[in-house]
Amino acid sequence: MTYNDRFIRACKKQPVDTLPVWYMRQAGRYDPEYRKIKEKYSLLEICQQPELAAEVTLMPVRKLGVDAAILYSDIMNPVASIGIDFDIVKNIGPVIDNPIRTAADVERLRPIQVEKDLPHILKTIEILAADLQVPLITFAGAPFTIASYLIEGRPSKSYIRTKGMMYGEPKVWFQLMDKLGDMVITYLKSQIAAGAKAVQLFDSWIGALSPADFRTYVLPTIQRIFAELKHLELPKIYFPGVASGELLPHLQGIEADVIGLDWRVPINEGRRRVGPRYAVQGNLDPYVLTAPMNVIQEQAKAIIDEGIQQPGYVFNLGHGLFPEASLEKLKELTDYIHDYSREAIKARGGYKQESGV
Repeated sequence: MTYNDRFIRACKKQPVDTLPVWYMRQAGRYDPEYRKIKEKYSLLEICQQPELAAEVTLMPVRKLGVDAAILYSDIMNPVASIGIDFDIVKNIGPVIDNPIRTAADVERLRPIQVEKDLPHILKTIEILAADLQVPLITFAGAPFTIASYLIEGRPSKSYIRTKGMMYGEPKVWFQLMDKLGDMVITYLKSQIAAGAKAVQLFDSWIGALSPADFRTYVLPTIQRIFAELKHLELPKIYFPGVASGELLPHLQGIEADVIGLDWRVPINEGRRRVGPRYAVQGNLDPYVLTAPMNVIQEQAKAIIDEGIQQPGYVFNLGHGLFPEASLEKLKELTDYIHDYSREAIKARGGYKQESGV
């Protein structure tokens, strides 16, 4: 079987004959086979078993025909290595036993030791790197998103404690950002050494900040993370989460290759905001998948028509898949994206090398 590298080529803004597609949370609860596994094991228990975690990662590649796999893991996994006790609680999310509230709490966080504390994740990556015929994307949670869980103690809608530290104790805040930035850099470098072919930094909740606060309190750490990875040739993706459209112009200059867009910002507008340097990824509203197939295809077509206007586009959702999504619809959507984009690119005469490549 020939290795499928169209995802890598799109991330590098190289011409492709068919748009690549993968879905955030594509290894997950929408799949009945996965739900049966979850009846026996928790998310964290699956992550502890490399062969099983690799199999769950592979399932959507086989079933959907997507152009990339994303490691089955959780953004909270590395915080166990720096001294945080947590659990993933059903219908809640991450719950922290020892939240970060003071300078002393930040000071007690230790440097991450990936090989010592997270060997199961590296082993999963090694298995997948040997088996996959599409690129493996691995990932980390970005410092603000991780900090929001560590400070609040669980998922939040207001981020009152997080912003309270940010505004009221900026010295403590920046110490925490520095430690989490170090954690992310070390963790991603270890994933890459184990065989990852692309990495994504998930900043799911950064849209809770104003542009000014993002620039002041978070962007320097994001810049540092990508600067530390700059010398590595593989694609690097920053996904600033939902409701982050106003932050996009402030990402210009980070050493990433791809910027993820949520469904609120059209592809062409997203390209305008981030500038010509970056490929873009996105951005079908996940809940469109509740609609009839003709509506799903109509919405996907509009996105594809914008995406193919120049090289550097990866089809994805604007956020992760949800449990009620249909496996059959996802398979049909994946086929449609491939078939329609192939014909649409061909009708355009392919991509022209001068179009930003």
